[in-house]
Amino acid sequence: MLYLLFAPMAEVSNLANLITYISVRTGGAVITAMLIAFVLGKPMIEWLRKKQGRGQPIRSEGIERHVVEKAGTPTMGGFLILLGVMVGTLIWSDLSNQYVWIVIFVTAGFGTIGFIDDYQKVTKQTTDGLGSRFKLVGEFTIALIAVYWSTRVAQMSGVDAGVETSLAFPFLKDYLLNLGPFFFIFGCIVIVGSGNAVNMTDGLDGLAIVPVMIAAGTFGIIAYIVGRADWALDMNLFHTPGTDELIVFCGALCGAGLGFLWWNAPPAMIFMGDTGSLSLGGALGAIAIAVKHELVLAIVGGLFVFEMVSVMVQVASFKLTGKRVFRMAPVHHHYEKKGWAEPTIVIRFWIIAVVLALIGLATLKLR
Repeated sequence: MLYLLFAPMAEVSNLANLITYISVRTGGAVITAMLIAFVLGKPMIEWLRKKQGRGQPIRSEGIERHVVEKAGTPTMGGFLILLGVMVGTLIWSDLSNQYVWIVIFVTAGFGTIGFIDDYQKVTKQTTDGLGSRFKLVGEFTIALIAVYWSTRVAQMSGVDAGVETSLAFPFLKDYLLNLGPFFFIFGCIVIVGSGNAVNMTDGLDGLAIVPVMIAAGTFGIIAYIVGRADWALDMNLFHTPGTDELIVFCGALCGAGLGFLWWNAPPAMIFMGDTGSLSLGGALGAIAIAVKHELVLAIVGGLFVFEMVSVMVQVASFKLTGKRVFRMAPVHHHYEKKGWAEPTIVIRFWIIAVVLALIGLATLKLR
């Protein structure tokens, strides 16, 4: 919003010219989103406690101590994150940029599905929310619209023919695999898979939000680089015009995450719930599609992939052999069952997320 207001005056006003710089607007988005999540955190927690009563239902068949220690903790804290992200993005980004609206669309859409799921769990006091079929149909519908929208924007922005439906490979230069119409299926899997992978990771205090911030910061850098023709050319990357503006959204996400972490740090005063985890994961998937670094997301978000794969392996193994690979899935609960303290698991997983992000960034140059 501020960009559209001040850009016409950039040549006659130093302040207006300053606001046109994407670095300044990214910093503004970080601070704005962080303050919103931090300042509104306490009153929102108190309001949710009154409305939700017994808070988020805790699985009785899960970790025993969770039933006692985490009982009564309100959920839907993801709304606090989304509020910071949306306000920060809408104030500081260039709202004429279609990629910004694509990511906002996915974030809001997945957040709505997550909110309905959380609402049903809280009101019915059950760990079963929306049916999985209903959730997946909604998520794939939103993802399909976003993928189609993104390819159309890429075509209109002047990328080389076929790039918009092609898959780039990490560590390989000047090679694209054109998936044609199958790219839409692939893109939907990336967005939906990312949303649900983050959702599965969100099981311990502070476990999901920090890796999300790390991934968002990483993809903010990637979006800025590939969105600039000179930098993309210098690093042998495929240029995607307009995606550099997504660094503002990523900045807002990181800022909102910091504000939320103040309240979500162990012991958590609020959980993000599906409202937050689905929307943030979906946003990361949408950004990866826009910047044509879908496979790099699997590296940067490798922690989320590990969590989701652990569930898939556990279910497949039990159905086929009647035996469990892990003591409990997702895998962070496996380590709890082994006796690891919750803060130990969380911090070690954060370290893994940082290492994976550095490897993801290395793919930009090692090709």
